[in-house]
Amino acid sequence: MHPSHQEFDYLIVGAGPAGCLLANRLSANPSVRVLLLEAGGQDSYPWIHIPVGYLYCIGNPRTDWCYRTEAEPGLQGRSLGYPRGRVLGGSSSINGMIYMRGQAADYERWTELGNPGWSWSEVLPLFLRSESHFAGASEFHNDAGEWRVERQRLSWEILDAFRAAAGECGIAPVEDFNTGDNQGCGYFQVNQRGGVRWNASKAFLRPARQRPNLTVHTGVEVQRLLLEQGRAVGVVGLWAGIEQEFRARREVILCAGAVGSPMLLQRSGIGPRPLLERLGVGVRHELPGVGGNLQDHLQLRLIFKVSGVQTLNQLAGSLWGKLGMGLRYLASRSGPLAMAPSQLGAFVRSGPEQTRANLEYHVQPLSLERFGEPLHPFPAFTASVCNLRPQSRGRVDIRSLDAKAPPLIQPNYLSHVEDLRVAADAIRLTRRIVAAPALARYRPEEYLPGVALQSEAELREAAGQIGTTIFHPVGTCAMGRGPEAVVDAELKVHGVPGLRIADASVMPEIVSGNTCSPTLMIAEKAADLVLADLRRGAAR
Repeated sequence: MHPSHQEFDYLIVGAGPAGCLLANRLSANPSVRVLLLEAGGQDSYPWIHIPVGYLYCIGNPRTDWCYRTEAEPGLQGRSLGYPRGRVLGGSSSINGMIYMRGQAADYERWTELGNPGWSWSEVLPLFLRSESHFAGASEFHNDAGEWRVERQRLSWEILDAFRAAAGECGIAPVEDFNTGDNQGCGYFQVNQRGGVRWNASKAFLRPARQRPNLTVHTGVEVQRLLLEQGRAVGVVGLWAGIEQEFRARREVILCAGAVGSPMLLQRSGIGPRPLLERLGVGVRHELPGVGGNLQDHLQLRLIFKVSGVQTLNQLAGSLWGKLGMGLRYLASRSGPLAMAPSQLGAFVRSGPEQTRANLEYHVQPLSLERFGEPLHPFPAFTASVCNLRPQSRGRVDIRSLDAKAPPLIQPNYLSHVEDLRVAADAIRLTRRIVAAPALARYRPEEYLPGVALQSEAELREAAGQIGTTIFHPVGTCAMGRGPEAVVDAELKVHGVPGLRIADASVMPEIVSGNTCSPTLMIAEKAADLVLADLRRGAAR
């Protein structure tokens, strides 16, 4: 049957983490028909599934939209790559696999901003519902869900030493970052199953694709929403180069992410009037906040040369080392090929004025000049540190009505003076950890940004030199009640019936940690809200 003539109750745009979970939950009700549209292809590329394969998926148009930011004034005019997944599983197919919920206080803050129903006590059951945790069921974990969480399958002497050094600086060891207060230092838990990446497509979509009421189309690039008398009734998309309509009787749900969802709204005439009029789009519904409030975690990559200890730089620097890593992975699904990009984490306060941890460390037993380039020829580790709650705000906007035109992404990193101050404090704290006795035997030597930079002004400038995205964009369709809010607490787009958004774009403020699992939680909440409306409608 021609897709334009098929009838669906719910149409989901984007098969990333949120879209995959939502398609599963909604199609579990056999009385409704669900259509999931994805611009990318199947998640059959082998490097998606080998954990270290993120190196070959990011920047690869087969799996990544390959976006770039505009030249960033706060980063000394540099433009950054801005990876977003373009494949089934979305960014869960190319990300760092770290399982992280954030802090309880993040969600209390969401409720303070006018979003009832999103407190920590209310979202924790949603995290638990989807979780399959290696340690079994407990107060903070579940072992019966689909989203597999495991310990990492390798360790490094240099990372153990960094953890000990952190302890000497008052950063206590911790085994679990996901109990509501993640302060401390420990190894990240990861979304893997037996040393293989566990993406949202495997977890949520594959079990549901056998259901007769779920249809999944890949290779569909959604152009714009269909609006009739102000209501969202479907979308227009390019499928095999042909423009087609896809309609929904009940709701259209955008799960296209913090870049894709605001772009789709803007191309449909929903957004800030000045932008829409300047581009000749036409204003179907004015919503000033669409595309604004962009937040991201900027990581400062400090690199330290070491001696007398093995790092990935040496292992990957020889043919025999690479062969050994490959054989180890084939034999036991362990070793460097099974590793997440970052193994050791730490959450800490940048200064005594902070009431809770505001820095996150991703510590790696490797170093390179910039992502996509070869590892350094000398042994080294990277202590990457990000400000968890930046004050800088940016934008995502369309450049034209052409859906193939890349977005205009302006994160405005380090544009707020508080972010500059925290960045300087973060560099100083990292140096204190590395100077602790536990690391002394490895004679760490600062390679970047360089010990010559000491003053406040020099450290702020250094942050602009070594800062880069850690791929956590959120907030561009923020949830709330104010004039800049795009969706309400039930994720319904203000003033556009039949339309919800359920992805990282709805976060009013960024969470204090990695963003993939909080995005799944948002989709879990969305499923509850959609099905509750369905039941209310059936009862009337």
